[in-house]
Amino acid sequence: MQKLPLVSHASLDETIAWRKNTAITVGQFLADVAALAKILPASQHILNVCRDRYHFAVGFAAALVSNKVSLLPPTHTIEMVQQLQAFATDVFCLHDNPDCDIALPKLRYPLSSGLQASSTEIPSIDAQQVAAIVFTSGSTGMPLPHVKSWGSLVSNVRAQAERLDLTPGTAYTLVGTIPPQHMYGFESTVLLTLQSGNALHSGQPFYPEDIIDALIHTHGERILVSTPLHLRLLLDAEQPLPAISLVLSATAPLSEGLAKKTETSLRVPLIEIYGSTETGQIATRRTTQTDEWQLMPNVRFKRVDDKLWAEGGHVDIPAPLNDVIEPTADDRFLLQGRMQDIINIAGKRHSLASLNHHLTSIDGVVDGAFFMPYERSHDHVTRLSACVVAPTLTATHILAELRKRLDPVFLPRPLLFTESLPRNSTGKLPRQALQTLINQLMTNARQSQVN
Repeated sequence: MQKLPLVSHASLDETIAWRKNTAITVGQFLADVAALAKILPASQHILNVCRDRYHFAVGFAAALVSNKVSLLPPTHTIEMVQQLQAFATDVFCLHDNPDCDIALPKLRYPLSSGLQASSTEIPSIDAQQVAAIVFTSGSTGMPLPHVKSWGSLVSNVRAQAERLDLTPGTAYTLVGTIPPQHMYGFESTVLLTLQSGNALHSGQPFYPEDIIDALIHTHGERILVSTPLHLRLLLDAEQPLPAISLVLSATAPLSEGLAKKTETSLRVPLIEIYGSTETGQIATRRTTQTDEWQLMPNVRFKRVDDKLWAEGGHVDIPAPLNDVIEPTADDRFLLQGRMQDIINIAGKRHSLASLNHHLTSIDGVVDGAFFMPYERSHDHVTRLSACVVAPTLTATHILAELRKRLDPVFLPRPLLFTESLPRNSTGKLPRQALQTLINQLMTNARQSQVN
């Protein structure tokens, strides 16, 4: 039976987190883990919704040493919570928010452990132990579970640390703009901290001023773990930033223009991560230097009928990929877009991701997204629409710029202006939220015409 340590730090005196400008040692972290583990309910399944990244990490570790399973759904909506409860009837909610209204048995994160850290030892966990179950939405709307063993999670982030060339002996602190409950945030802020001997920043900054404040109050070499949305807002703020050693980006395609602007403005390399909830992170690329993605060690593709599957390495169970991928070598590939994003109009194909890229590449466009309805009009010609945040531009100017980049069949009809897009905390734009916004904007436009 192989056992793997909960943390890879060499000393209990090393810093594992920064919270409110105060260093938290490995020893204190382990004491907090032990204290929380003692008061966890007997239930086997835990929904950890702690907003503080350090609290989340303690909760995850306490569940792990107690042989409990952390459930990581894509959202915490009423419907999703009900579906989780149907999946695991004993699930309880660990939270650190006095206003938490999740309809499950609840345990609030303790304010202090009251334990001394000096007598704490680093626990080891069976590599085969189920550490987490992450969920994706199925075609029926029911969440589909994907089991993650402790061994696969450790293998995953250790490979990431090696790929990122995190120098041994250098104290890095990871500042994340994405929630720790998201697979990317879970891997690249929480697990990477535990298994690379580094530290995490406890906050979850979203707005530029909050990101800057978090970076300022971070010690050691800084790694910013972010998304294209957060990076664009941060750069547009044009505020001075402290030195950063590395920037990571995931959750949405990163344009070459934004990647170059990030590296130039911050004077730092940017690494983009590719993966999915099912597989975890499986590839990286330096976006300013290549279009090709490089697979993580021992991860490989297998073709089954017309679909590629990822297997090997940390991928315990082979998983199908929902993207259009063109392998260029055994460990390299080009990403063409998501299968459900590929659209065909009058025999011409394009991806929504590419269309969005062209739209947001126009100077003066702050944010924007195309939308393709499921329904067809009576003449069977699909009509794309688009929402755009561009306070200084006109529709005429934007459409003229798009004509330079796109075939006319892909021009949006209509092009709708809005103050902001309903993105979630990871920067993603749910289809239903975009459709609701478009319906509201079109209704408002019709009423204005009548009046």
